[in-house]
Amino acid sequence: MRLTTYTDYSLRTMMYLVVKSERLATIRDISAAYGISENHLMKIVHQLGQAGFVETARGRHGGLRLAQPPQQINLAEIVRVMEPDLEIAPCFAQGNSCAIAPCCGLQHVLKEALEAFLEILGRYTLADLVQSPRQLAGLLDAGSAARTFHTAADR
Repeated sequence: MRLTTYTDYSLRTMMYLVVKSERLATIRDISAAYGISENHLMKIVHQLGQAGFVETARGRHGGLRLAQPPQQINLAEIVRVMEPDLEIAPCFAQGNSCAIAPCCGLQHVLKEALEAFLEILGRYTLADLVQSPRQLAGLLDAGSAARTFHTAADR
């Protein structure tokens, strides 16, 4: 099982919002901290908002924040919403044209593995990912500062 970069960035965005919860965060802040495209993050934040994971505030002092406490946001729910599909093999797709599909045992095994993967993710919340919020905040700030310095030096 491999998560898409989109889902990875979604989880990172949610972690950022946990450690920076004292104020509204902006897409620019998150982009700078992780070195992720602002345009890509806009799509991610939009979908996270539609799913009810984040709230957005418009306007000059706008930004985003978690819509619920991190202890209530389940990782499996985020993955289910953000992954475009969980078809880990072609035989999971609609209109499967595999010649051995009627008697193949692989699909059952892969389905069981996927269910186990999601079951384990379901045991954890967003709060579980942020065991050392101060340390994580420091690393995010350092990453942002390093990218800002590097960008300014390139000009």
